Amino acid sequence: MSDHIPTMPRPPVVAAIIPALNEAASIARVVQSLIRLGIEHVRVVDNGSTDATAAIARQSGAVVLTEPARGYGAACWRGLQELPAAIDWILFCDADGSDDLARLPEFLQLTGQYDFILGARQSSSAEASGVSWAQRIGNAIATTGMALGWGHRYRDMGPFRLIRRDSLDRMRMRDRTWGWTLEMQVRALEEGLRIAELPVRSLPRQGGRSKIGGSFVGGIRAGAKILWTLASLFLRRGPHQPVRQT
Repeated sequence: MSDHIPTMPRPPVVAAIIPALNEAASIARVVQSLIRLGIEHVRVVDNGSTDATAAIARQSGAVVLTEPARGYGAACWRGLQELPAAIDWILFCDADGSDDLARLPEFLQLTGQYDFILGARQSSSAEASGVSWAQRIGNAIATTGMALGWGHRYRDMGPFRLIRRDSLDRMRMRDRTWGWTLEMQVRALEEGLRIAELPVRSLPRQGGRSKIGGSFVGGIRAGAKILWTLASLFLRRGPHQPVRQT
């Protein structure tokens, strides 16, 4: 009788996608942090920067793509195109250095149990973190809306998230603006994905200016977009489509 040697599970192959608009002050630190953590496929999607974001990202070891159509979702979508076949997980994070990337190994440890892993930002005050008052209000609107419409209450709608590639493919994401993260969380519920939320620190941004929460007008626009996206997704679901919870 020959000895049976158990096979070790293959570690996940992850591609990181980082939308970026005028983040020259922080992009090198984000890219280098991911590479040090073992992420070999790092894509920075330059969404119309007028500074040296693209050049610095490339020098730091990232593949740089260009998406001229402005919008967070448009940049994320561009980053997903023509990925190597070996990629089986997609990591999304921000270019401003506010994501707690040191927690990434804990995310990766959960890939055998979950399909969608979210960083739920924890902070004591807006001033001490990367979460502005406008973003806090937007999060409250979004998480309450999803609880009412889909029966699951998320803790956050943060950008730091890891998702199976095949799960994301099934979602057929449509939003190309600020509603991208919200649509993903709703579609995760509709697809019955196994969802985990890990508490993460929200760090002060390392440079640049917030594209959504940096102004009163930006905050109002973001809130309106969240409400519009929630309504559109609820109507798209249809009266006979079941809501599947995790």
